[in-house]
Amino acid sequence: MDEVRSGRAPVPAARSEIDNAHRDPTWSRCRQLSHDIHHELGTISLLATLLSTAPDVGADSRERALLILSELRWLGRLQRAYEECVLAPTDPRPRPRPGHTRLDLVAAEVVETIRRSHSTLIEFRAEELTAVTDRLAFWRVLRNLLQNAVRAAGPTGTVRVWIGAEAGGAVTQVEDDGPGFGTTRPRPDARGLDIVRELTAGAGGGLEIRCGGLGGGCVRLRLPIAPPAEQQYVEGLSA
Repeated sequence: MDEVRSGRAPVPAARSEIDNAHRDPTWSRCRQLSHDIHHELGTISLLATLLSTAPDVGADSRERALLILSELRWLGRLQRAYEECVLAPTDPRPRPRPGHTRLDLVAAEVVETIRRSHSTLIEFRAEELTAVTDRLAFWRVLRNLLQNAVRAAGPTGTVRVWIGAEAGGAVTQVEDDGPGFGTTRPRPDARGLDIVRELTAGAGGGLEIRCGGLGGGCVRLRLPIAPPAEQQYVEGLSA
């Protein structure tokens, strides 16, 4: 509005990016790196797609290729989130409100991927449940929790994941039979738990860390359940 009153035309987005590049060489390098990462992800995605449809590939290898494609889609979402956070921190547009996410579907995808890459026994049980939360944020939270639990349990241990409604909230529980919290042997990846706490707080949820029924650590994430009338508006049911 001030630009209109002063007679100056608004600066187009493309011009704004050029100005940012001239003022801040670091911004320009980050933008270039992000561009190159995007293209590399596309190349890997193409190769995985060719592998998943090749006639000389067995069923197990085809499933692994499909899991790689799924992970690449999540990496693409992470890259876009990085660009929004780092490359456009002064964007005046309001952030979108958290969407509605089918926790059971996202969790099934995370569990299957980690099962395929670790020998740890992962037990998974979930009811159909839609929560008010960003899909990528929930994926990041569960991914961190499950990777922490798998590392704590070790290759011969057990991890248990449960998702269900409890006391009016959508609860995600991850427990393991590792050494537990507060033992002399430190739990791995404290940074991962910091990420979980930050994302949970941003989603308006709650986090509880305690001893679990398997003898190790147990983390419980509570999120608001989406009202039944709004559960049809679910963020992408497919990866």
